[in-house]
Amino acid sequence: MKPTITLLAAFTILTLLSRLFFKDWNLLIAGNLSMCLMLFLTASGHFLFTKGMTMMIPPIIPCKTLLVYLSGLAEVVLGIAILFQSTRFLAGVALIILFLLLLPANIFAAFKHLNIEKGSYTGPGLAYLWFRVPLQLFFILWVYVCTIAN
Repeated sequence: MKPTITLLAAFTILTLLSRLFFKDWNLLIAGNLSMCLMLFLTASGHFLFTKGMTMMIPPIIPCKTLLVYLSGLAEVVLGIAILFQSTRFLAGVALIILFLLLLPANIFAAFKHLNIEKGSYTGPGLAYLWFRVPLQLFFILWVYVCTIAN
């Protein structure tokens, strides 16, 4: 829920500031900057809640901690890359791939009732998927519109 609030609040504020100061809506800039801010927030979870994040990865996959750190680093790098015209398209494609790759981990975590912040199995469970799957699709659509389609 925090990433969604961050994304939408930042987009609203940035859009209004753009209109106020530049007399233009600058939706593309606001969209990419707000996605960057959201990615910074989600990346911080990879470093603050590493234990819970590693628990999201199915047991068959090795090097869980390394994967958690690398995916957090990827979110930061790709978040910055979408801010620049020269890297925006490739970063957008890479972000969509990353979002698709992370979805199975979210599904696995829901089945295990994982609470990422506590690193325990006291989370909301499968009901979480009714929110998370459409949210992941929303993030993919957001990135597509702001990076690939433009």
